[in-house]
Amino acid sequence: MPTLLIADDHPLFRAALSQAARVAVPACLLAEAGTLGEAIATLQAMPDIDLVLLDLGMPGSHGLSGLAALRGQFPGVAVLVVSAHDEPRVVRRVLDHGAAGFIPKSAHPDEIGAAIRTVLDCGTWLPEGLARALDSIKTDPDDLALAARLARLTEQQYRVLALLGEGLLNKQIADRLGIQERTVKAHVTAIFEKLGVRNRTQAGVLLKSLALESSID
Repeated sequence: MPTLLIADDHPLFRAALSQAARVAVPACLLAEAGTLGEAIATLQAMPDIDLVLLDLGMPGSHGLSGLAALRGQFPGVAVLVVSAHDEPRVVRRVLDHGAAGFIPKSAHPDEIGAAIRTVLDCGTWLPEGLARALDSIKTDPDDLALAARLARLTEQQYRVLALLGEGLLNKQIADRLGIQERTVKAHVTAIFEKLGVRNRTQAGVLLKSLALESSID
C-alpha cells in the first residue's frame, strides 16, 4: 500500500492533490504538511513514505532548497515537484536536483493522477509539452555538480547547513538541534570539505544558487 506525503502550504490545493491521489491510487495512505519543516518531521516519523508531492514555494523552502533538503536527507523517497514555476529551465534544474518528475499547478486532476502512478512505478513524469521543451535545454554541469555535493551531506549536516544559511552561529545551531557546540563545529568542518567551500559566506552563496530566480530571465 503506497504512502504519499502532500507538502503544500495551501489547504485547498492540498485537498485537490489528495483527491487526485485517492482517485489514481485508491489504496494509498496520505499524509499532509504545510511547511518544509512539517514535511521533514513527517518523513522522519513515517519512514515508509514512498512519494512526496512537493510545492517549491512552501514556507521554509526557497527555490530548490526544499527539494535539495528532501533529496539530501531522504534519498530513498521519490519527490514529485508541483509548482507554478513551469519554465523549462526551472524544470531542467528540478530534474537535475533529483526530482522524479514535475507537475504544473495548472495540471488537470487526471494528469496529476497519471504522474503519481508513473512515479510510484519508478518512472519519471513530465507533461508532454514540457518534455518537448526540455529537449532543447541542456543540463548545467554546475547544477549537477552542486546536486552531487549536496547529496554527500548526512541528514544532520544538511540541517546544520540550512541553519548556517539562516545566519545562525554555532551556539544557536547547537541549541536549535539539541546537540553540543563542538558537534556543530565538527559538522561545519565536514560540510565545508564536502561542498568545497572555505567559509560561511561561500556556503551561503552556494545555497543562494538554488534560488529559482537564477533560472528565469
